[in-house]
Amino acid sequence: MPILNKDMTLCISLSARPSNNGTRFHNHLYEQLDLNWIYKAFAPTNLEQAIAGVRGLGIRGCAVSMPYKEDVIALVDEMDPSAKAIDSVNTIVNTDGHLKAYNTDYTAIEQLLASNKVPASYSVLVQGAGGMAKATVAALRDAGFTDVTVLARNEATGRPLADQYGFQWRAGLDGGTADLIVNVTPLGMAGGPDADTLAFPQETIDAARVVFDVVALPAETPLVKAARAAGKPVITGAEVATIQALEQFVLYTGVRPTDEQVRAAEDFMRAQ
Repeated sequence: MPILNKDMTLCISLSARPSNNGTRFHNHLYEQLDLNWIYKAFAPTNLEQAIAGVRGLGIRGCAVSMPYKEDVIALVDEMDPSAKAIDSVNTIVNTDGHLKAYNTDYTAIEQLLASNKVPASYSVLVQGAGGMAKATVAALRDAGFTDVTVLARNEATGRPLADQYGFQWRAGLDGGTADLIVNVTPLGMAGGPDADTLAFPQETIDAARVVFDVVALPAETPLVKAARAAGKPVITGAEVATIQALEQFVLYTGVRPTDEQVRAAEDFMRAQ
């Protein structure tokens, strides 16, 4: 990383519980590509002021994590179709004070469903109804999945999300099972009150054919550990984090790293 200087371009992330994942991934790529850039994670105390700072200070890029993916919509100037279609933002690009919002979470989910060859004929349980759930449900719909149930205790958010994509909503699991189970809640996230909580009951994990946890920190969440122990194919939040961060990097810099450079940055990120 170059020594801090007045010409350095700054990118940041905003999260209630920041991790070092994005910081290590982006900064490692900056160093590999000899870019005079730096990336820093923040936990904002005031979201509106934070976004005003992005605009006023000329911060080039801003990653947005839970729970701000929907709240930032009112604070940007333009919504890319990737964000507008699902009313959820995880990336903001600042071009001369004009803030344009994107969603690279959708891209990551879409790519992982395809690369893991998850059959669209599978039944699916998606637990959660926030911004990441919107990206997940939209990607499932666009990949051809039809038997999808959104599990959300809050009917005011869960039912509209399911209805928007022609899926079912339930307030609770009630012993239900599915071929693909997906956790898009903070259950199992490091640093939170539910860090040790298993996102699905063991019997639901045992009945599943594929288990997907979008929580990126830790890489081995309680759900991922339980699924591996049960011999289930697993898709992890760490994989989501790598793909969405790569697409953010391209949006910010206009440079697409080689596969080898991405693997090196991913290895560096996971070595923390």
